[in-house]
Amino acid sequence: MASAAQLRLVDVRNAIPIEERLIVALDVQTVEAARAVVEKLGASILFYKIGLQLQFAGGLPLASELVAAGKKVFLDSKILDIDQTVTGAVANVANMGVSFLTVHGNGSTIRAAVEGRKHHSLKLLAVTVLTSLDAFDMQDLGLSCSVQELVMHRAKKALEAGCDGVIASGQEAHDIRRMAGDRLLIVTPGIRSEGVPHDDQKRTATPKQAMAAGADYLVVGREILRAPNPGTAAERIMRQIDEGLAG
Repeated sequence: MASAAQLRLVDVRNAIPIEERLIVALDVQTVEAARAVVEKLGASILFYKIGLQLQFAGGLPLASELVAAGKKVFLDSKILDIDQTVTGAVANVANMGVSFLTVHGNGSTIRAAVEGRKHHSLKLLAVTVLTSLDAFDMQDLGLSCSVQELVMHRAKKALEAGCDGVIASGQEAHDIRRMAGDRLLIVTPGIRSEGVPHDDQKRTATPKQAMAAGADYLVVGREILRAPNPGTAAERIMRQIDEGLAG
């Protein structure tokens, strides 16, 4: 028989509408190109990620435009600075009405972000380890721990500091879910369906694998953006998300 905690986790995960679980990354060069993607995908996609590439090309006004149009926006800014600056930056982002924002730092940085967020509904996500890094990169950074150990350490610190969730690969989602239960959202990039090139991503998972491991949301860019029919590609990923949840 399932425990009360397990049943609560099922309820929390089921509360997220399936159509919101796929976050399409608008990793394009211009606002015009981003608008074209949104237009092609139409009503089928409700959630978009705007990363640093697009933020420096007019992406912040676009974020407000998408929010006004009824879309949800994940602003992937990976904010890291002194605490006072972080608090002020997050306060400004919270006023934009976006749904997710990434922060990158230790417990003090995350607590500063939580202070800046105040009463707003903005969800703060702590970056654990970029999905483009592996064990060799850990050595290059002068770290003696494994990727898995660093991810878990940062996830625990994020939870303790009051963060709403973490960014983590599908390879670590299971352990984070086991550690945090329903207290952390898990947003997973580095998603690659079977047969799709990994490009610069080193710790990947298929949509089905990531969802089955405990991810709540998947971030997908190139697989959709490069497809002859982006809408069809998005629908295919949504089916895999559903299969992963069912499993």
